[in-house]
Amino acid sequence: VKQALARDAVCTVCHNENWRVPVLTIYQTRHGNRADPRAPNCQSCHGESSGHQKDPGGVHPDVVFEEHNPEKLSSADDRSAACLSCHDSKVLPRAYWVGSQHQTRGVACNNCHEIHAPTQRVFNKFTQPEVCFACHKTQRAQALRISTHPILAGKVTCSECHNPHGSTGPKLLVKNSVNETCYMCHA
Repeated sequence: VKQALARDAVCTVCHNENWRVPVLTIYQTRHGNRADPRAPNCQSCHGESSGHQKDPGGVHPDVVFEEHNPEKLSSADDRSAACLSCHDSKVLPRAYWVGSQHQTRGVACNNCHEIHAPTQRVFNKFTQPEVCFACHKTQRAQALRISTHPILAGKVTCSECHNPHGSTGPKLLVKNSVNETCYMCHA
C-alpha cells in the first residue's frame, strides 16, 4: 500500500485537491483501492511521463485523457490501449472491441467511462442514457416517442440490448440478431 501511494505521490504532489480537475476521487473507486494489489497507479494509465515530471508546464503526460483540452488529448487508440492493458480485450464483454463500431469511429474508453469518478454514470440505469445520447442524438429523439422502450424511466438501459464494446450481431446487439435480442424480454 505504501509503495503504491509513494508511486502516486510523484503525481499527486501537484495534482492534489487544489487541482482544477478532481483526480483524488480515484481513491474512492476500484482503480484507487490501494489495498488491492491489482489496482493501477497513475503511471499505469498515464505512462511514466518522465518528461512531464521534469517539466510539468511544458511537457504533457504520455497519455492524456482530458477531453476539454483537445490539443493535449491523446489519440483514442492510445487512451483505449491504456485501459486495455489491464482490461484485456480477450475478456468478455470487450472481446469484440477491436474493429467495433465505436473503436473504428475514434471512441475511447474514457468517452463513456469516468475512471476518477466514484460513481460511473454509464453504470447507472438513470444516467446511462445521458452518456449514450451524448453521441446518439437520433436515439435520444426516439426515446421521447409515445411508444418506446422505457429507457428514460430507468426501466431498460441501452446496454441491455447493445454491447458498446462490440458484438457479432448487427448494431452492436448483445445477441446475433434483432429477434434474438428482442426475445430476451419479449416472448
